[in-house]
Amino acid sequence: MIALRQVSLQRGTQSLLEGADLTLHAGHKAGIVGPNGAGKSSLFKLLLNELIPDKGEVEMSGGQRIAHMAQEVEALDRAILDYVLDGDQELRETERALTEAREHDDAHREAELHGTIEALDGYSAPARAAQLLVGLGFVQADLERPLADFSGGWRMRINLARTLFMPSDLLLLDEPTNHLDLDALLWLEQWLMRYSGTLLLISHDRDFLDAVCDHIVHFDRRTLALYRGNYSTFERTRAEKLALQQAEAVKQQARREEIERFVARFRYQANKARQAQSRLKMLERMGDIAVAHADSPFHFTLPSSDKTSHPLLVLDEARLGYRDETGGEIAQLEKVKVTLLPGQRIGLLGPNGAGKSTLIKSLTGDLPLLAGKRVPGEHLAIGYFAQHQLESLDLASTPFQHVQRLSPTAADLDIRKFLGGFGFHGDDVFAQVGRFSGGEKARLALSLVAWQKPNLLLLDEPTNHLDLEMREALTEALASFEGTVIIVSHDRHLLRATVDEFWRVADHRVEPFDGDLDDYRAWLKARLEGERREARVDKAERQATTTAAPREDRKATRKASAERRKKLQPLKCDCDRAEKEVEEAQAAIARLEETLGEADLYTDGARKAELTRLLARQAELKARLDEREEAWLAAQEAMESAEHQA
Repeated sequence: MIALRQVSLQRGTQSLLEGADLTLHAGHKAGIVGPNGAGKSSLFKLLLNELIPDKGEVEMSGGQRIAHMAQEVEALDRAILDYVLDGDQELRETERALTEAREHDDAHREAELHGTIEALDGYSAPARAAQLLVGLGFVQADLERPLADFSGGWRMRINLARTLFMPSDLLLLDEPTNHLDLDALLWLEQWLMRYSGTLLLISHDRDFLDAVCDHIVHFDRRTLALYRGNYSTFERTRAEKLALQQAEAVKQQARREEIERFVARFRYQANKARQAQSRLKMLERMGDIAVAHADSPFHFTLPSSDKTSHPLLVLDEARLGYRDETGGEIAQLEKVKVTLLPGQRIGLLGPNGAGKSTLIKSLTGDLPLLAGKRVPGEHLAIGYFAQHQLESLDLASTPFQHVQRLSPTAADLDIRKFLGGFGFHGDDVFAQVGRFSGGEKARLALSLVAWQKPNLLLLDEPTNHLDLEMREALTEALASFEGTVIIVSHDRHLLRATVDEFWRVADHRVEPFDGDLDDYRAWLKARLEGERREARVDKAERQATTTAAPREDRKATRKASAERRKKLQPLKCDCDRAEKEVEEAQAAIARLEETLGEADLYTDGARKAELTRLLARQAELKARLDEREEAWLAAQEAMESAEHQA
């Protein structure tokens, strides 16, 4: 159990907590939310005894093993697999003791230590560590490479793998998704859902919080409020609380009207039935979301250029990639043929390293084509946001100076009002950028893109470093943007609320993806299973070519085949049963989603309880489907393994 009793905490001149109470029980998975600077990371330091409260007490159950992800990773020469294995200190100490026992020929001590390693599940440790790294986007060839070979973002992934590998009863994760793409995020989501200990998670990704967390801890005016349920439940509950306050009621109505205008704009424009249904559901519940964020400091629009072209931009038979130091071509995408039209809203999906960022850079013109044509429209005006642009900000200048350089004749009042929408109020517009946090720099970079009024907006992971309030403001601004949008993002809420179509970047191709994010998750799962199956087949073929099979007479062969079928029969039954359960779960979900598609279910107040029950049932069925799919895959693997052994 974790308990904070009347805790007060002050950092410098800022009061973070005043008489805060909080109780979390073993097994809770709690999301920690609140504006940047509210004290979320300081809460972790309290639990780690790195900070002492000014008043009150912090109580924790004794004997808890705590795993916490460090925010910085040194550029070590140690192989990343060994670095992850180092996370289990008890195992490493036991292995060192075993080495010493061997050097001293102490057989009794060796036997004792082998038993300890087995109890620690140490013999499977390298395989488990490798599985974590591969799940987070590394390939097998990377595992022996030194930590120093990788960039800062990839080092954070390695650090995350090490943290997950640590044996723990309490897991503290501070923004673990910041440097992940969508594929790695989906993998991490599934891993945390299976984690059996207590989890405290700081995140600004609402879909991630929805999937993983069963409680939300909200930093609210220097107190801690605990809500049962996931983030969406927290938003609805908080919206109802705010609606009871007269001062917030006016804001609520204004925000609802704004959301209704968004719905009116998009309701009849979606050209795919499944995407249209998903978009409408998202926009319809944005009313509650808007109320929950009515006191957000961020309210801005993304103005579009007055002029446009038809088409805006064309890539014709293009080969996209890079040139190495010798001038040789490293092609990532072949025969790319895309035409961007005014008003398109596109989300890019694809495995890690498939070329999504390469496509974005080629569209901007920053990356020259290896072959083919790039034809820009006469009035093309590109707005491009990527994480590297945070590094190109002038650290010695102020937000006001950054905007003024773009428009020297702009009125001071207009610049200050514009920057206020991005959270730079009062003297903040004259503060040095070098003192800003990552989130503040990201907001400034976005504001500079918006100021230039593009008609083609290219966003590569725009939500990294942004808190939930800013993400929501960006989502609403993009929903009302008049120009063309292309987004690469692991924020599924942003994608669902702002794009009408998806393009899949995979296997050296760019092509339309006829489906939604749930379909993409299924495609990824099938692709991964296919790769595993191919690897097993390749391994079997290699073994067959190197091992000459002895001649057997037909009678012996038939007898061996019969014995093999008899041995495999129980496994085949398990596989068939699991497959049938998957089909039953899929059918149940389809029937339920047909009911959820009824429009009056969301508009009829009398059906609110029914809607809540149906949504809970939907979540339960999807969890059951995931379990059944895993059981089916496990049964298949067991049968294939038995076939190979036989």
